[in-house]
Amino acid sequence: MQITRGSCLCGAITFEISGDFEQFLLCHCHRCQKDTGSVHAANLFSTQAQLKWLSGAEKISFYQHPLTRHQKSFCSICGAAVPTVLSQQNLLMVPAGCIDGKVPIKPQAHIFTASQANWAQECASIPAFSQLPPITD
Repeated sequence: MQITRGSCLCGAITFEISGDFEQFLLCHCHRCQKDTGSVHAANLFSTQAQLKWLSGAEKISFYQHPLTRHQKSFCSICGAAVPTVLSQQNLLMVPAGCIDGKVPIKPQAHIFTASQANWAQECASIPAFSQLPPITD
C-alpha cells in the first residue's frame, strides 16, 4: 500500500495518506483560480485512500462556497491548502502542492478550460528560471 505524506507551508499541519490516487486534475474554473490565486488548482483525488492527520488537525479551517460543491480546507496559520474530505461524494481531495516529496501520479487532464484565465495559454511559452530572476524595468 502506498503511503504519501504532506504538510502545510508552516509545518503546523502534517498528514499521511494510505492508498492510491485515482486522478490528478488541473482545474481552471473561476473558483479554483480564486482559491489558489493562480491559473488553476492541481488536485489529486481518491475514493479509497485513507487520510490520517499526524499533527495540527485543530488548526484546520474549512470553507464551502455558498450554493456550490466547491470546498477547501486550509491551515489557519499560514493559509496553505490541505486535504479535504468531500463527504457528499465520498472523495478525498488533496492539493498536489501540499505533498512532501514526489507526487505519485502525473496530471491526467485540464478541466473547466472554458473558464481558464486569459493568460493561461501564455504559460507554456515563457522563459523558465530555477530561481527568482533579476527584476527589470
